[in-house]
Amino acid sequence: MTTTPVRAPAAGELLAPVSKEGQAFLDLLAVHIPYVREVSGAHDRDGTFPFEVFDRFRTSGVLAATVPAELGGLGVSHMHDVALALRTLAEFDASVALALHMQLSRGLTLTYEWRYGAPEAQSLAERLMRSVGEREAIICGAVKDAPRATTRLTPAPGGGWLLNGRKTLVSLAPAATHFAVYAEVHVDEEPLRLAAPVLTRQTPGLTVLDNWDGLGMRGSGTVDIVFDNCPIAAEDVLPRAAVGARQDAVLAGQTVSSVTMLGIYAGIASAARNVAVDWTVRRRVDPGAAVRTLLAEIEARLFALRSSAAAALRNADELAFDFSVDADERGRRMMTPFQCAKLMVNQLASDIVDRCMTVVGGASFSARHPLARHYRDVRAGRYMQPYTYVDAIDYLSGQVLCFDQDNDYVSARAIRARREPSP
Repeated sequence: MTTTPVRAPAAGELLAPVSKEGQAFLDLLAVHIPYVREVSGAHDRDGTFPFEVFDRFRTSGVLAATVPAELGGLGVSHMHDVALALRTLAEFDASVALALHMQLSRGLTLTYEWRYGAPEAQSLAERLMRSVGEREAIICGAVKDAPRATTRLTPAPGGGWLLNGRKTLVSLAPAATHFAVYAEVHVDEEPLRLAAPVLTRQTPGLTVLDNWDGLGMRGSGTVDIVFDNCPIAAEDVLPRAAVGARQDAVLAGQTVSSVTMLGIYAGIASAARNVAVDWTVRRRVDPGAAVRTLLAEIEARLFALRSSAAAALRNADELAFDFSVDADERGRRMMTPFQCAKLMVNQLASDIVDRCMTVVGGASFSARHPLARHYRDVRAGRYMQPYTYVDAIDYLSGQVLCFDQDNDYVSARAIRARREPSP
């Protein structure tokens, strides 16, 4: 038997960068892979956040990869190349890749605000990205409200805002210096709207909890954050759409901020495939028909997974700065392929890992076996917004049937929360 590749990588498989900045990012990331691999197992077993990894990422410029070069970053702007970097890292540690995604996605979305946002948004985006480019800031997003909590901005006496509430499942939070938070804006006699206040870790009333004990992604630092009358300056708030506005234009930004995480689950599936192949080769016996069938099915599924992800990423890259299309239509044309790919990536990645465990057999059921970890980590994809599996089904079926529905999941949840009875 031989493991020599029998073909060159096919086009569109999320296997090579499409820009020189993307290649530079991969080269920089490669320097850190051996250390990430060395400490990965301990952090997974203990459920601890790898502060030392992210300190290395910060000082070397990894965390500034998606910041424009003129602001001190690497200038990686293609979502395909960001996803490829996350795929490469996830083969060794999906938790680190998930946490890094939080930072890199902020660079992509803030770059858009800097170039095309309103003057106040441009100013805030530039301040934040310069701080990242100077190897100082680590920014993560906080979107999902904790159960029975609504994160709200209310006017503060004397000007500015007060932020109250609690967010959950905030990856990278243990190391973050800044938090971009989705919140409802409550002003008397004004329609309910959404905004994204940005606050520093030193903001009075902000508490980052140490409460992560996940089934998978155990080293991602996916904790809760509590806001208790946190003061927010007016210039530190990015306005978002009104609740119930049904503006599909917002889907473009949501795609940009999230589509690159497809690379994480492609990386997990690829790592699992390699474990199964290596195990088969090391046995030094001719595998039976069942194992050969499984390996063939794994290879085909991995090709389909990467191809789906690459197609959605290319579509997002092509439309991200195409303003010739109606804004709402552009949002749907970015989100729909993303959701089709996400649905397939999540299903195929889980299926690939499961088949790899079948190839290896009972040994893979040990908690410390790499496939056991891949099995736990790969499940996280179904719970990532936008959208979770349930929300994705609602969105995609609504597009097929031309339903008149609110496709902004943050807005839709705000409306739904008001209809649900109090506990």
